[in-house]
Amino acid sequence: MIVSMKEILIKAKTEKYAVAAYNVNNLEWAKFILEACNDSKSPAILEFSEGAINYIGGYNVAVSIVKSLIKDLNISIPVAIHLDHGQSFESCKKAIEAGFTSVMIDASSLPIEENIKLTKQVTEYAHKNKVSVEAEIGTIGGKDINISYANINDCQKLLSEANIDFLAPALGTVHGLYHGKPHIEFSRAKEISEKLNIPLVLHGGTGIPDEMLLESINCGICKININTELQVKWSKEVRKYLKDNNDVYDPRKIIKSGEKAIKEAVIQKNKLLGSAGKAL
Repeated sequence: MIVSMKEILIKAKTEKYAVAAYNVNNLEWAKFILEACNDSKSPAILEFSEGAINYIGGYNVAVSIVKSLIKDLNISIPVAIHLDHGQSFESCKKAIEAGFTSVMIDASSLPIEENIKLTKQVTEYAHKNKVSVEAEIGTIGGKDINISYANINDCQKLLSEANIDFLAPALGTVHGLYHGKPHIEFSRAKEISEKLNIPLVLHGGTGIPDEMLLESINCGICKININTELQVKWSKEVRKYLKDNNDVYDPRKIIKSGEKAIKEAVIQKNKLLGSAGKAL
């Protein structure tokens, strides 16, 4: 069933576990992730970036894919459809109107007052439509992007003035693959969690050791974004399959060759984070 991400994450915060949010790249990935989450009885958060939405054909296509799969595959777990890193009010509005149950407005690159202004515009529209909102403070690292850590005062100001449901504070993680040892400022996460008392989100979940992920949950993280890990594992299996079967040209067989890798990764992550069995 389609639910608000708030419903999923408030339960996670209360019971002290986290839910992995998996980025969807096409119909097959949505199918693989839904089936794996259903098998592990874990609530599912399916995220679509603006790039993925453009790739598959639009916001309505994304929602239709998820809803159709839930119906035809008899998926019984709670499922949230989330816009990942929405860059504007317009993109969030399109997602909401298409049926997304949660949106992220990422105004973290703007000065705090502008971040608050844009985020508030999104939350006011989203909450009227019973859609939850994630915002970001600081800068998550990545290729050619330096980390800028979340400031506790800015976090409190954003919550009080923009009325957000979840916050992704920059804690030292990066998008994509790590070049060196991952770092998370747990003390900063704990302080923000205690002061704000809302579910926190950890971006850049790929490559972080299990023990660090578990410690992040102890510090208030309730949602952990996973994308690159599935891409790497899927592509590795597809390359192997094509090397061993160079006469195959059926795209269904090629894409499906990475199915097992994705499902195993999803089931393992759900068990690790404690969300397995929580959809019962």
